[in-house]
Amino acid sequence: MKKLVVLIAIVTLFLTACGSENSYETIEIDTIPQKIEEGYQVLDVREPSEYDMGHIVGAENKPLSELKAGNFEGLDSSEKYVVICQSGNRSKEASEILTGEEYSILNVSTGMSSWTGEIE
Repeated sequence: MKKLVVLIAIVTLFLTACGSENSYETIEIDTIPQKIEEGYQVLDVREPSEYDMGHIVGAENKPLSELKAGNFEGLDSSEKYVVICQSGNRSKEASEILTGEEYSILNVSTGMSSWTGEIE
């Protein structure tokens, strides 16, 4: 009986872990123009000083630090977002946070360090 309880606990933990996979899609950076045409807004989660040094034309800035603090001011839950950072790490974390808050997002696998398009 004890072995059965342990087995059930292990299976439950395994299934729970499998169910916690990312619930967002990750896209390649070169698909951003297409996603913008499809109605997505680019959300740059770098800090303002990084954003001010150059960002995708029309991108909105909402630093990861603000998202982590629970500040979603200025974001629209009916909007679809493409989330980007400098290298791809912060956008993953931001995507997890935003997905948990019911935002519709696409994560960019790399970041602005790989962007070859126009910036402002």
